[in-house]
Amino acid sequence: MNYARYLTAMSAAREPSAICVLSEVVNRAPKSLISLAPGFPNPNTFPFKTASITLKSGKTIQFGEEMMKRALQYSPSAGIPELLTWLRQLQVQLHNPPTIHHPASQGQMEICVTSGSQEGLSKVFEMLINPGDNVIINEPVYSGTLQALQPMGCNIINVSSDEFGIIPDAVKEILSKWTPEDSQNPEKNTPKFLYTVPNGNNPTGTSLTTERKKEIYKLARKYDFLIIEDDPYYFLQFSKSWAPTFLSMDVDGRVIRADSFSKVLSSGLRIGFLTGPKPLIERVVLHTQVSTMHPNTFTQLLVSELLHQWGEEGFLAHVARVIDFYRKQRDALLAAADKWLSDLAEWHVPDGGMFLWIKIKGISDTRPLIEEKAIKNQVLMVPGYAFFIDRSALTPYFRASFSLASPEQMDVAFQRLAQLIKESL
Repeated sequence: MNYARYLTAMSAAREPSAICVLSEVVNRAPKSLISLAPGFPNPNTFPFKTASITLKSGKTIQFGEEMMKRALQYSPSAGIPELLTWLRQLQVQLHNPPTIHHPASQGQMEICVTSGSQEGLSKVFEMLINPGDNVIINEPVYSGTLQALQPMGCNIINVSSDEFGIIPDAVKEILSKWTPEDSQNPEKNTPKFLYTVPNGNNPTGTSLTTERKKEIYKLARKYDFLIIEDDPYYFLQFSKSWAPTFLSMDVDGRVIRADSFSKVLSSGLRIGFLTGPKPLIERVVLHTQVSTMHPNTFTQLLVSELLHQWGEEGFLAHVARVIDFYRKQRDALLAAADKWLSDLAEWHVPDGGMFLWIKIKGISDTRPLIEEKAIKNQVLMVPGYAFFIDRSALTPYFRASFSLASPEQMDVAFQRLAQLIKESL
């Protein structure tokens, strides 16, 4: 693949930081190396000495004096080596990407750690989008994605979706204005990428089926666009067998996948990771060198120590417990919805994630109901307009999260909402 054609001028112009390169040499070097190169602060001047973190299992993670010195120091821009190794093995085990053994220039699978997956995605967008570029997304879409894309001046093309995710025929219809050969002509401005949240989509809770993924990937090959697979709810799939990912189908090296530990380990630690073709992941790392410099060293070491202590089996056992919790939370919210809203609204059962997407019957705009009346009655939800390209458009939808509230609170919330809906009809 010709990756150069996807890059913005700014991304293409990025060069490795000489100091960052030397710093990585220092991090790999034996203790015998006398380094006068990097401006690392002397860790003996830091006020922190040791740390002990107790897990819910009762086991601990110990940061002795030497580990603490490392945790408080600069580290490689792509992530610390032991965490990258663990994540690489995880991706191979879960997805078995066909690009593992590709040559580096031909889209070989690469990984970098990011300060949460959203930071990684923001850098991916900066790498790819010029003003006027065409990009494909499916509404309703995570509001953070819209807030990242819209100021960049790209043309955001909405593709239709249903309870099974993006509709491939709708993608074909969008692409029909171009020929496959047009992708080689920059003046034709063919879509540069398709962005999607394939599992437990925020806000709809829907998941893209395997067959649809295959059809979409074929279209990506035909029209030579990239696929950005934003999958923060991959580890919150409620079905017993997880659907194959775009990464697992990626024979070309055209998928950039964003993963997150926010939903299963901690949202505050800000550890995410990007997996994709080496030539593109390297561009993201070059951006990191001149922005955040690297993800937080302390939190990377903490997560790495935890994952190595657990092993892959222990991590997936933890994920299974998290899934069980959220499945019960979902069922509790569905029970409350069935009890109070069955005659007033409609919804699809979420396949994963943390959200229920509800359409109120007989009300064209949920904004005043959700933003004003519900809040006055001590119930907080998100009105549907927040998830659409045109925020001024009327929508009968709203999003309810089942992550934090207790079943009792969910019941009371929907009881209050039902009364407000009846008063508004």
